[in-house]
Amino acid sequence: MRSQQSGFTLVEIAIVLVIIGLLLGGILKGQELINSAKAKSLANDFRNVPVYIYAYQDKYRAIPGDDCNAQAHVGTGATNSGTCGSGTAGNGRIEGDWDSTSTTAESALFWQHVRLAGLATGDTAAAAGLPTNTDGGRIGVSSDKPFTDANFNGSYYLCSKGVRGKFAKQIDLQIDDGHTNTGSVRVGTANATASLPETGTTAVTDDEVYQVCLAF
Repeated sequence: MRSQQSGFTLVEIAIVLVIIGLLLGGILKGQELINSAKAKSLANDFRNVPVYIYAYQDKYRAIPGDDCNAQAHVGTGATNSGTCGSGTAGNGRIEGDWDSTSTTAESALFWQHVRLAGLATGDTAAAAGLPTNTDGGRIGVSSDKPFTDANFNGSYYLCSKGVRGKFAKQIDLQIDDGHTNTGSVRVGTANATASLPETGTTAVTDDEVYQVCLAF
């Protein structure tokens, strides 16, 4: 006796395809929301740090990181930038590489000072708990220009490393002119130094990582 093998009906196949489509749509929408939140977080880093500097300056008449009277201003747990009037301490600049880990670099002390002042959260030990962005790259601020472009000028430069290209372009679009090699926001190679130029918008690849810097 011949056995009859039954298969899926067209209706059943259609239902399965609809379910798969809904699942894929949900996954893609979820990823879109995650990417949107990540881009917003990265952009907020660039908005928050200038606020820290101006709020600290307004309250203490000093620049965080450069504050030679930090212990008197934010507590004895702070590290003064040095002796006032000696060397670069209290000169109104944040000295040192923006991504320095040295306990004596003003660019590292910056984070201790703003945290002890209650402006930012995190470890208040000198050069400890140095901040990272949502992609895990370092964030830092310095008065030393990270690129050579004569038109890229500011008192301070805030940089974020390890930012994927698609987010770098979104950051520039959200807070500047949308062009990654002009304006106050510039995008450079992942390990950009003063000897390397910025990267033009059309040359920024979505899945490559870059260094994004803001002059203010």
